[in-house]
Amino acid sequence: MTRRTSHFFAYIARLRWIRRWGLMRNAIEENVATHSWEVATIAHALSLIRNRHFGGDINADQVATAALYHDATEVITGDMPTPVKYHSRVMREAFGAIEHQAENELLALLPEDLRGDFAPYIQESDWSAEMKEIIKAADRISAWLKCLAEIQAGNKEFEPAATTIHNRIRQDALPEVLYFLEVFAPSYQRPLDHLLE
Repeated sequence: MTRRTSHFFAYIARLRWIRRWGLMRNAIEENVATHSWEVATIAHALSLIRNRHFGGDINADQVATAALYHDATEVITGDMPTPVKYHSRVMREAFGAIEHQAENELLALLPEDLRGDFAPYIQESDWSAEMKEIIKAADRISAWLKCLAEIQAGNKEFEPAATTIHNRIRQDALPEVLYFLEVFAPSYQRPLDHLLE
């Protein structure tokens, strides 16, 4: 039996060419594929921390998989900088509609019998409130860590963003996020030789 060719993963693979932080001078380039992997690993950890220490009961594997795809639509839309995306209610609603359409277009690239399997990860509207909360928190942590890396590389342009993002993380005060910041985040600032001690 001959199966129809699907372009889905060829599209997803192009996330490596979508640059993030387009409005800022970057000392360290970051692409959407790398960012998505980092968000997935952090979201997975946050889920496990919530379950282990804070009475949670969330499926960490589902969260990690959804986080891997959380910016997949950017292969169609490109990376919309946060200040533009959230500039106004009108901008946010318009971009939300564009993202929803991009989700549908990505799913349409899959063989029909697999679309239902991928939809819970591609379509953010299918995520539970808890899953959205964890992935958003992981996304913010990833952005803050990127800012710290830029600052450490001498790029002061990221200082205001680092402060804004860190304040938002502290304002949300999710216990698993505070745990991650205390236990894991400090090591990001250390050189490799010190990590192996």
